[in-house]
Amino acid sequence: MSSVLPREILITTIARLLEGVRHVAVGASSPMPAAGAMLRRALDEKERTVRLSILGSVEHNFFTNGSCELFDSAGQGRIDAFFLGGGQIDGQANVNLVGVGDYPQVKVRWPGSFGSAYLYFVVPKVILFREEHTPRVMVEKVDFVSAPGFSDPEVYRPGGPVALLTGKGLFSFDKTRPGFTLESTHEGESLASIQEATGFAFEHADSVPQTPAPDAATLKLLRSRVLDELEETYPAFAADWRRDLAALSVPA
Repeated sequence: MSSVLPREILITTIARLLEGVRHVAVGASSPMPAAGAMLRRALDEKERTVRLSILGSVEHNFFTNGSCELFDSAGQGRIDAFFLGGGQIDGQANVNLVGVGDYPQVKVRWPGSFGSAYLYFVVPKVILFREEHTPRVMVEKVDFVSAPGFSDPEVYRPGGPVALLTGKGLFSFDKTRPGFTLESTHEGESLASIQEATGFAFEHADSVPQTPAPDAATLKLLRSRVLDELEETYPAFAADWRRDLAALSVPA
């Protein structure tokens, strides 16, 4: 595991969560979700075609009218998976993209909700992704609900969260409770360390497994084809990745 970078664990986990999808959409400024989607496409290419729509990319985006086509496709049921993050995420998978404090007098202002609530309702597999895992992000209750994690049974909602992936671990989401279950901890983390960093309660087994590392073939694919493809959209992220590999004395 010492020869596998933390970002490579996250990217591989994302690809695993995307198993079975046919069309993945990735928002702007999301290099690791994009890399995970690229890895899923590469792993599946002999059996089927996985379509990627990465906003901000020229090569990996077939939309010509940006977010308008993204929303239309999602509403028509033509997008299987999407990613959401947030300044705050709580134990019921509510996401806050507006700011900290009582709205509208927020003490800290973030970019805003944009289409998050809409996509949360219509995309079947929404993966919450936030690398930072601290009590200021993983809160008991968000200050503002940009996108609700669950809805009343009578509300028509084909979409919603299935998982939360952070820099510390992987959680699944049960919309019937609603709440999270810790599925695995990343290398160097434990149930205790994740509980300490999390502001909400979550379910867990008595013994929580470690998040699997990529096998040799997957790691080779990550560090060659995926890294090369990612460079078109996220050159700075790709350069940082290559520097990290160089520090491990690993060719890239």
